[in-house]
Amino acid sequence: MNTADAGPSERLKRAGPFLKWAGGKGQLLSQFASLYPRKIERYLEPFVGSAAVFFDLRERFAGLRATVSDNNKELIRCYEDVRDDVEGLIRRLRQHKARHGREHYYGVRGRSLGRLSPVARSARLIYLNKTCYNGLYRVNARGEFNVPIGSYKNPGIFKEDQFRAASAALQEVRLEVRDFSACLRDARAGAFVYFDPPYDPVSRTASFTGYTERGFGVTEQERLAGIFRELDAKGCLVMLSNSDTPLIRKLYRGFRLKSVTARRAINSNGRRRGAIGELVVMNYAPGKG
Repeated sequence: MNTADAGPSERLKRAGPFLKWAGGKGQLLSQFASLYPRKIERYLEPFVGSAAVFFDLRERFAGLRATVSDNNKELIRCYEDVRDDVEGLIRRLRQHKARHGREHYYGVRGRSLGRLSPVARSARLIYLNKTCYNGLYRVNARGEFNVPIGSYKNPGIFKEDQFRAASAALQEVRLEVRDFSACLRDARAGAFVYFDPPYDPVSRTASFTGYTERGFGVTEQERLAGIFRELDAKGCLVMLSNSDTPLIRKLYRGFRLKSVTARRAINSNGRRRGAIGELVVMNYAPGKG
């Protein structure tokens, strides 16, 4: 890895999400600040998404030992390439930026992943993510990315310093492609685990579970709630984000619930986009632990 000349602490302070992601937590970090445990040394995040919470904690807690994972293998490979070959990734992104247009977008979207190098695959994901409609990551039943091009006049595809800062923050971080239940093997008493799963839909038009080809329905929400309770029994500090729906309130009855407000744009009905209430579930008193 070859990063800029800034010192490690300065690079970490600049690190933040470089992907658009449905339900990304960047806008909620100011509300989350008072909800984190007082001290965090070991951190696990099984639905990493845009990694906004990871980058925030990396800045706030010196010496944080982190494992971030997801069952979206292309996403995890992307983070690996940012960590291990950021300069190669930047070179690829420069090429995409220079050629961006409708023809280039659909040509890149239609390429066979099996014919691309790992870094080329990650550059493809980032380029499509920053130029597709609404920054939406969605795949079909065959696992193929199928979002149309967005109507951006001059999309901000990437900032080189942003990627170098993210690369510095990801050093010595364990990255895994795995189901969220695997965190049970790694979590020890005192570890902080944050879950940000695909949300329980607040209406039929609000449903978005195309994050992977397998989706995320009621059965998965119930299984996740069971994992939450197992981690609680192990003495872990656990925090979870989800929709404020009757199902989620029922699944996490007995735990601390905190309402937060976020603006969301993923809805087929434009009138239903905007500020909505979400729930944060915790098994600890904020500011303690």
